[in-house]
Amino acid sequence: MEQEFWQARWRENRIGFHEAAPNSLLTKHFSQLGLEAGHSVFVPLCGKALDLDWLLSKGLRVTGVEFNQGAVEEVFARLGLAPEVSRQDGLIRYQADGLTLYAGDFFALSPAHLGRVDAVYDRAALVAVKPEDRQAYAAHLNRITGTARQMLIGFDYDQSLMDGPPFSVPGSAVQALYQGSHEITLIEERAADGRVGERCNALEQAWLLEPLS
Repeated sequence: MEQEFWQARWRENRIGFHEAAPNSLLTKHFSQLGLEAGHSVFVPLCGKALDLDWLLSKGLRVTGVEFNQGAVEEVFARLGLAPEVSRQDGLIRYQADGLTLYAGDFFALSPAHLGRVDAVYDRAALVAVKPEDRQAYAAHLNRITGTARQMLIGFDYDQSLMDGPPFSVPGSAVQALYQGSHEITLIEERAADGRVGERCNALEQAWLLEPLS
């Protein structure tokens, strides 16, 4: 993935993907993940999302990964947490209470970094990945999480109307990536707001991915 592209976006504060509140599809459909206090959730390419705070408020153990070190540090500052910081395999690990965030490359993560993962919450990760890199992303995500249950939030729009990211990830793409590992259910579809909705009449979609038995 294009790490320098994303670092530039953070430097220039072009972070339209950052929402000013926890994502309402997450808060509305969270129960479908079947998580209880003490369970673990992994948030790939998590940025400084307020979704992290919301998940922690449910008593979950939250682990994320983000290219930008400043974004990671901002999360802990916002939460008033003083993390322990260490380096592991080219990643910088920040840990305090139930929150562990890695600053660095998603593809550098291994199952050992994450430990047990009960669910994955992917809001702004898959849509940030170039189409030609999606297969590698999905395969690595399944590998490091033990093919965990997943809530995936993405966009479906005419890609010719706007350059990504966020890229359009229609249902056919979700099926192509995950039908070999998960049962896939569309749980809500709505008009997208923000820049994506303004420019290309996009749909925002929430998918529940249940591991195949």
